[in-house]
Amino acid sequence: MARNKDKNKSTHMRKEAMLAAIMSLFQSSPKELFNYKQVSKLIGVDNPVQKMQTVDILYDLCAEDIITEIDRGRYRLNGLGTVAVGTFMRRSNGKNSFIPEDGGSPVFVAERNSMHAMAGDKVKVQLLAKRKGAEPEAEVVEILERKERIFVGKLQVARGFAFLITEDKTLANDIFIPKEKLKGGKNGDKAIVRIVKWPDVAKNPIGEVVDILGIAGQNNAEMHAILAEFGLPYKYPAAVERAADKIPDLIPAEEIAKREDFRQVLTFTIDPKDAKDFDDALSFRRLNNGNIEIGVHIADVTHYVTPGSLIDREAESRATSVYLVDRTIPMLPERLCNLICSLRPDEEKLCFSTIFEINDNAEVIKSRIGRTIIKSNQRYTYEEAQEVIETGEGEHKDAILTLNTLAKKIRERRFKNGAINFDRYEVKFDIDENGKPLRVYFKEAKDSNKLIEEFMLLANRTVAEFIGKVKKGQAKKTFVYRIHELPDPEKMENFATFIRRFGYRLKTEGGRTEVSKGINNLLDTVQGKPEENLIETVAIRAMQKAKYSTDNVGHYGLAFDYYTHFTSPIRRYPDMMVHRLLERYLDGGRSVVKSKYEEVCEHCSTMEQTAANAERASIKYKQVEFMSDKLGCVYDGVISGVTEWGLYVELNENKCEGLVPIRDLDDDYYEFDEKNYCLMGRRKKHQYRLGDPITIKVAQANLERKQLDFMLV
Repeated sequence: MARNKDKNKSTHMRKEAMLAAIMSLFQSSPKELFNYKQVSKLIGVDNPVQKMQTVDILYDLCAEDIITEIDRGRYRLNGLGTVAVGTFMRRSNGKNSFIPEDGGSPVFVAERNSMHAMAGDKVKVQLLAKRKGAEPEAEVVEILERKERIFVGKLQVARGFAFLITEDKTLANDIFIPKEKLKGGKNGDKAIVRIVKWPDVAKNPIGEVVDILGIAGQNNAEMHAILAEFGLPYKYPAAVERAADKIPDLIPAEEIAKREDFRQVLTFTIDPKDAKDFDDALSFRRLNNGNIEIGVHIADVTHYVTPGSLIDREAESRATSVYLVDRTIPMLPERLCNLICSLRPDEEKLCFSTIFEINDNAEVIKSRIGRTIIKSNQRYTYEEAQEVIETGEGEHKDAILTLNTLAKKIRERRFKNGAINFDRYEVKFDIDENGKPLRVYFKEAKDSNKLIEEFMLLANRTVAEFIGKVKKGQAKKTFVYRIHELPDPEKMENFATFIRRFGYRLKTEGGRTEVSKGINNLLDTVQGKPEENLIETVAIRAMQKAKYSTDNVGHYGLAFDYYTHFTSPIRRYPDMMVHRLLERYLDGGRSVVKSKYEEVCEHCSTMEQTAANAERASIKYKQVEFMSDKLGCVYDGVISGVTEWGLYVELNENKCEGLVPIRDLDDDYYEFDEKNYCLMGRRKKHQYRLGDPITIKVAQANLERKQLDFMLV
């Protein structure tokens, strides 16, 4: 009797286990047909009650389209032949995914089903049948197109082989490198490695060294590594440099004759003290009618760089100059950006200019756009111009003080029209000759910065309006705009909810001007408060990102209906595109092909974001390096981020940010509340919220991961 009871017990399965076993059966034999008796036998069920449960499960799976009834009572997996093409995304935590090219939702791909595809590869997948209550899964069946991926890390060299140890978030495994593929790399070198193959049976991919960047920890090696991590170039191609060397720097008399001559008009540049590429200058003269003529003169880069040339192709590929903590990686060869095109004092330079006649009330009476020649009288740093503004003394004081007065009036009018005032400080470092950070300081925009900003904005808007405002009876022409879409309503509502905990209110409904004025009032109110930086950061996150497009929707943040980038062609490719289109249309040319320009706009927007990410990574590296000799020191800070893995804390003194891992919050079991930006203790209900003041001790500084670890005090 006892034996029979044991036998019945051994064949009894819970329904969840039966469902899992049935799913596994169909997935392992996707082409086979099964009836309920065969299924029962194959999963080890033999009592009548559970056989009827098998029938019920098959019926449910069929109703959910997971299996299909091919003929009466016989079923087959519905995933047969369901393939899709898209992009594979690899993650070091094993949460790989497939993103369909038709824009569908990402699908999970287990490592065993990945065929060792790399991030960015174009793949074909078999969509696996969806198990009830589980996320959909896919299996890579073919790698259609491999995206060449390079990885940056530190070499670990043994006698006959080596590994690249990388912190890359898309790869969990170190890369095996045969000794003959080391390219002279030594133990501890920072290197760039390309994966050449990843055999099915191998745990590690096999790679070869592309370049040795230097010894890990050395400043040059680390800055080049950051550029390489983001796929940005860290050296200039010799062929492009040679092409630039052939460009003559003498201006022919016939070229001067075609242009409006400003060489006798007072002209100067105002730039950062470490700048070498001066791509904008202002001219100033009083007119007989009492008004003022202001010229915004922009380096005429496209006079020297012809479309499709070697230099042009390199500039388009780069799309932007990249500004790391200690260096600039220019878009154009140095001969062009720092010498021929740079508007250096006492040198004749070719420009593309917008000329404004402005009255004392800062109203534009009329404007014109054209090619000019200038000769800058003086190069001011922002600090030197600021001293003239503050003291009222100095050379060309009349011009600088008048321009400052006009700029303030233009700025005031812009905010009245609904522009948003994001006047954030920049984190800067004093560094020694070896790149070691000695001091952190914050750079704030003063009147001299704002003076230049207002006239650049005016020039950009004027150029955009000149092309974009179509006169009656004329056809619309393709142009490159700088656009900024309206904020996402849901994000704005979340932002309004977030700031309520600090006692602030924000109206998120109403007209565009009404909402932006509310944001400005909020930003004014929080100035000087501990939560100022945090609220500004969260406000920026609630906004859309500005981008380049041939479809003009206006610029929300600036409150302009038409806006473009015209004023920085030395460092931005879209400005070069704008110069060429402007010249074409001024000469009466027909509209260009929209799709081609939209494609380049998308590329430039992507590269702009990539460059910004690289800049942030370099700041992060220097912050960790700066704090590496301050282990054990105690600082006050504010919680700047809350995640499921811990709290990010920004220090009040130097704005360095570090992580308090959730595992170190050992007084309770903390859970992440995404909606309320907080971690909450399960038992004691203690909360750590975004924006809360907090005191920490510096626990660890990991330069490889660019991460500071903090402990609560």
